[in-house]
Amino acid sequence: MRTSRADTLFRYLTIAVATTVIALFAIYFVELLNGSSLTLSEGFFFILSSTWTDVVFGVYPMLWGSLVTSGIALCVGVPISIGVAVFLSEISRGRLRSSLGFLVEMLAAVPSVVYGLWGLFVMAPALSTYVYPSLEQYLGFIPIFNCPDKFVPCFFTGVSVMTAGIILAIMIIPIIAAISRDALLAVPHSQREAAYALGATRSEAISMSVLSYARSGIIAAVFLGFARAFGETMAVVMLIGNERVVSISLFNPGYTLASLIANEFSEASSPIAVSALIEAGLVLLIVAILTSFAGRLMIRRFLKSREAASYI
Repeated sequence: MRTSRADTLFRYLTIAVATTVIALFAIYFVELLNGSSLTLSEGFFFILSSTWTDVVFGVYPMLWGSLVTSGIALCVGVPISIGVAVFLSEISRGRLRSSLGFLVEMLAAVPSVVYGLWGLFVMAPALSTYVYPSLEQYLGFIPIFNCPDKFVPCFFTGVSVMTAGIILAIMIIPIIAAISRDALLAVPHSQREAAYALGATRSEAISMSVLSYARSGIIAAVFLGFARAFGETMAVVMLIGNERVVSISLFNPGYTLASLIANEFSEASSPIAVSALIEAGLVLLIVAILTSFAGRLMIRRFLKSREAASYI
């Protein structure tokens, strides 16, 4: 009887905790809707417009900046993260594995403002002096690497969309690497043994067997990294330049939704301006929801394909 009561109590407690999470999400969403009621009637004009004045508001340049910086972060950070995860789970052993794993987890706990300060005073000057001129010289025929101004020689300040994307890549590497490592460690040893039994080398076993089996967990890690990069604020505020422009060149400054809210909220002088900033936060939340939904769809698809393959 006592066990039955304990099980019932535990069941109700877990239901209460799950309901609390759902209720908190609903409260966030409803509060953002209510707070943005003055500008919500603009509909898609709010997303597609580039105008930001005291009466007309559009977040297209900021949405563009958020997507571009997050894309740069994924392009730079995902290969490095997966490489770190593979090394930690498949190659390193003993103290080296535990020490490097602890270091990766510690990097994930570093405050974003610390990354921003390091990027502003160390990384940005180095990139503008040594990396960006070379990229413009040898790859300038590609529009994304065009000179950031019309003058010759080009002048690189280091504060740009690419710099913000690179610092975001550094920030998401520990997150993606840690989750991907756990996904790789969860792969059954029978997968590796089967590959070795067929004559595969270590690299072939990792690429064709281990990574393939753990791809759902790796995809989940990538989507979490994208969500972190898309919503990051302080480091991006310091390094992106905070200009409401849409430019193909990655060497030009830009703006993001998160940095817009951080910079403008304390200076919003009218209720409609506050409403526009809250609606920008609503756009951030919706993008996070869509990202999570897309990630779950991809994971479910891979899981179904794995289950189907197990019956062949």
